Amino acid sequence: MTQIAETSRRRLLQMFAGVPLLPLATTATGSSLLLSACGGGSTATTTASATFSSVSFSSMAAPTLANAAAMATTSVGSVMTATFSDASKLDFKLAYQPFFVTGDLVSDGNGGKIVAGGYFDIYNQPITDNTVPSKARQYFSDSPDGTSLLSVAGAKVSGVKGNTVFAVVQFEYTSLAQDGVTGMYGKLPSPIAVLTLDQDTTTGKLSLVKYHNVDTSSVHGLWITCGASLSPWGTHLSSEEYEPNAFTATTDAQFLAYSMNLYGSATAANPYHYGHLPEVTVNADGTGSIKKHYCMGRISHELVQVMPDNRTVFMGDDATNSGYFVFVADTEKDLSAGTLYVAKVGSGFSLDPSAAAAALTWIKLGSATSADIHKLANTLKPTDIMDVKTADPLDATYTKVNANGKTEWIKLMPGMEKAAAFLETHRYASLVGASMGFTKMEGTTVNIKDKVAYSALQNCQSSMVAGNALNTVGNGISLSTALNAGAVMALNLKGGQKDTLGAAINSEWMPVDTKALITGEDIAADALGNKANPDKIANPDNLKFSEKMRTLFIGEDSGQHVNNFLWAYHIDTKVLSRVMSIPAGGESTGLHAVDELNGWTYIMSNFQHPGDWGSIHSLVKATLDPLLKANYKDKFGAAVGYLTAELSQVKLSKA
Repeated sequence: MTQIAETSRRRLLQMFAGVPLLPLATTATGSSLLLSACGGGSTATTTASATFSSVSFSSMAAPTLANAAAMATTSVGSVMTATFSDASKLDFKLAYQPFFVTGDLVSDGNGGKIVAGGYFDIYNQPITDNTVPSKARQYFSDSPDGTSLLSVAGAKVSGVKGNTVFAVVQFEYTSLAQDGVTGMYGKLPSPIAVLTLDQDTTTGKLSLVKYHNVDTSSVHGLWITCGASLSPWGTHLSSEEYEPNAFTATTDAQFLAYSMNLYGSATAANPYHYGHLPEVTVNADGTGSIKKHYCMGRISHELVQVMPDNRTVFMGDDATNSGYFVFVADTEKDLSAGTLYVAKVGSGFSLDPSAAAAALTWIKLGSATSADIHKLANTLKPTDIMDVKTADPLDATYTKVNANGKTEWIKLMPGMEKAAAFLETHRYASLVGASMGFTKMEGTTVNIKDKVAYSALQNCQSSMVAGNALNTVGNGISLSTALNAGAVMALNLKGGQKDTLGAAINSEWMPVDTKALITGEDIAADALGNKANPDKIANPDNLKFSEKMRTLFIGEDSGQHVNNFLWAYHIDTKVLSRVMSIPAGGESTGLHAVDELNGWTYIMSNFQHPGDWGSIHSLVKATLDPLLKANYKDKFGAAVGYLTAELSQVKLSKA
């Protein structure tokens, strides 16, 4: 690869004006370099009239015990190559740049410090981990998740020297208390933060200036915030997955602990306040405000995607016996009122990418405003809405359904259709005949140019497999065998659709069919312990599509790969490239592909719970556990950051 002469470099900078750029980290001495587009090297024949054409990623090798240090941290070995209309190329070797590891003390912007990923109660007071009295400290998360990178008009925050940009980061849960024994999953109210970032105008490098914890008291606190997306109007769309079971909440140890940690009372929290879609608006001063939309279905919200019409929302539903849900808002850029639909899957559903797509039709569950449903949530008990039996009552007035990974018999109370549709959405969707047969339907994203949505099935088992007790006969989802490694589905989007009663659906972006795009492969355990082919995806979770790069980014939440990976799948060339390896036992989260922000391109990426060992880690645990403890605060910490470029690959000083 030849070096770019200084004059050529200036011509390239002019040529790429308006083309997305990839940020570079500064050198160890603090100096930095400016490179345009996605590259650090070029063919010698680059011309000023050349235009951006395409991007590709080389695929890094999966780390092995021969390099244990790489298995115990974020390991990046991919080169991103931009090709231009004159066939010239620019290369960047990618690297990972964290803003912080959770538990770090960072600036609150007011001269003080705040614990990154720290937990707060409904009164905005820190929640203390006293399980080891001599080491009492504020709880902080080991599981950062959904992240949005954005700008706000007129933004001004003290300490920013370049462009003021923001990231909203949510923290899904923390795994353990400080004693290393007490499980804390779902027992703490999820924090969500606005990061003020200083974007260097020369390099695109992002530096943390201020950390603001968002006050969630107005929305009753947050419950297990998982994936997230950026709305077309610039707000952060959060999630609350695994909605608490309202029928057992008064005796459920997890929910009682959640209520105690949030309110100081085990009975204060209302299960109907959780399982909804929160929306965060960032203010020009780096603070944020939040609201919840109670009219989008109370499901296992994972990661939603708003379509280009600013009204149609395709939603991930991360549950066993989950379904395809779409919400169509009444008004653009306003999710506080609209209509909720759930899909029926037609014949031919398959995980074979060469098979024909299975058709989707849509059942209207109801129309409502957020205020309507919030009022119902405040006033109704679950038994006001329906009666639920866990054993066959031998009564024909009850209907057998599979919902939330359980078989139940339910009977709707008179006049409770609306309440059931929006507060007992999973049960009600099963009752009205929707295809509630998927397992762990996670991230969603959209390819606008081709009008295709993508949806991740983390695994394809139990409720998806014929003969399983949770598989509903005739619901359209019936595999002969499980695929534990999961799949990414592609769904064509069209207008002019009608619901199953013949009423028009007011959207040009409704999914009309579904078929497998790319799948994982189950294997017998290999020499490292992988139970899924390490050269293919396994248990896809986060999905984000880049329009300009024509690339689908896939983050894994896998119990089958010893190290989880972040992948880039080019939708035109069909090339799958491993871009980054996550610390062993961790999960790839926080994925957000940003095509352009002040002229720069970013791939946001976090990870969760490093060293969360499973049976597949038996061969590596002894070697890696001490390394992970040293890297990540005894495994209580995890990183929030982004992919950047490695300056060691750039030799402009030799020009």
